[in-house]
Amino acid sequence: MIWNKIEAAPREQIENLQLKRLKDTVQRVYNLTPFYKKRFDELGIKPEDIESLQDVQKLPFTKKQNLRDHYPFGLFTVPMSEVVRIHSSSGTTGKPTVVGYTQSDMDIWDEVMARVFTMSGANAEDVVHNGYGYGLFTGGLGFHNGAEKIGATIVPASGGFTDRQLMLMRDFKATILACTPSFALHLAEVASKAGSDYLNHYKLKAGIFGAEPTSAGLKEEVKKAWGIDYHEVYGLSEIIGPGVSCSCKKSQRLHIFEDHFLPEIIDPKTGEVLPEGQRGELVITSLTKQALPIIRYRTGDITSIITTPCECGRTMKRMESVVGRADDMLIVNGVNVYPSQIEHVISNAEGVTLNYQIVADKKGHLDKLEILVEISDEVLSDNVAEIERIRKDIQDALLNNLYINAAVKLVEPRSIERSQGKAVRIIDKRKD
Repeated sequence: MIWNKIEAAPREQIENLQLKRLKDTVQRVYNLTPFYKKRFDELGIKPEDIESLQDVQKLPFTKKQNLRDHYPFGLFTVPMSEVVRIHSSSGTTGKPTVVGYTQSDMDIWDEVMARVFTMSGANAEDVVHNGYGYGLFTGGLGFHNGAEKIGATIVPASGGFTDRQLMLMRDFKATILACTPSFALHLAEVASKAGSDYLNHYKLKAGIFGAEPTSAGLKEEVKKAWGIDYHEVYGLSEIIGPGVSCSCKKSQRLHIFEDHFLPEIIDPKTGEVLPEGQRGELVITSLTKQALPIIRYRTGDITSIITTPCECGRTMKRMESVVGRADDMLIVNGVNVYPSQIEHVISNAEGVTLNYQIVADKKGHLDKLEILVEISDEVLSDNVAEIERIRKDIQDALLNNLYINAAVKLVEPRSIERSQGKAVRIIDKRKD
């Protein structure tokens, strides 16, 4: 089922709509945002220079720091009397990035999230258990409003309180689970303590997971743990929140809602636009935002994009799951590696879970990498020979597949601290 017919429109129709909206957005920011007017003038660009979609490459990039530099409302293009909602990042590394929404922006957000729910097979008969955090984080309220848009029953559980969440999922007979994949796995781990038949107590049919890079192995683990369809959602607050793209039942790639978001893939080092299918940094231009339109926003997320239509009938471009963030990439003794690549190797090993942590440190002038991995309950902790074999298999696989020489340490089940939201996978002591 498709929520909006534009999702399956001919490419020419989609691109004509994009161009019209791109021209309107460029004119809007040039007239209403001093930051963009100055940047355009420095490059000798006028709004009328945008005559094709390819001309977006003439425009300057926008970075997260630009939003911080204009904290809190310096990039807004409407008076505060027209802003109906404000969200922001945590600001743990400095000033938070602040985003605002007009009522029109809220309507668009609800619309794209309705598409997300429809892709997952949800409708007005479903009960959605929303385990994303509410508040300034966009996740909780983004999912909340989207579920209401399709007429589903929403349970605003928010994050944390694992036992209570499981009780609500059982008692309210939730059919759709929405949370981070690592928290979904944690919920299943706790639920399974009630017995191997724990799934009989739940009515889940699908899950919509996002907010953190996830390997194919972790997705399979979540699907298996809950016996559900796995749908991946992608978004970021600077663009709108969750709802930029989502996977359907026919493809693991995520459909980008191109009528609202114009995507590009660039080389993160040079800024050069890369050919279709090549992996690089995702750049997004908002096409319909009013309060905070953004031009060529560098997301920092590493992915690739293809135009090939999907078997589901949708014709919008599709992105692969985010491999990692450009700033999360570990460079270990000259070798580039993303945590999701390590996770994929671990997922193919026997006798371990996907609860792991990567610790990077220095030994003299060389990088030292240690990977902590929990053994599964089925492996006896006193079986030294078996544990050593598993450890060596993982260590060899990391060397053979990723060319990294890491020390693998197997630890007891449930000994790595669990997260109620995004999992903390990397501890880089080299920065200390």
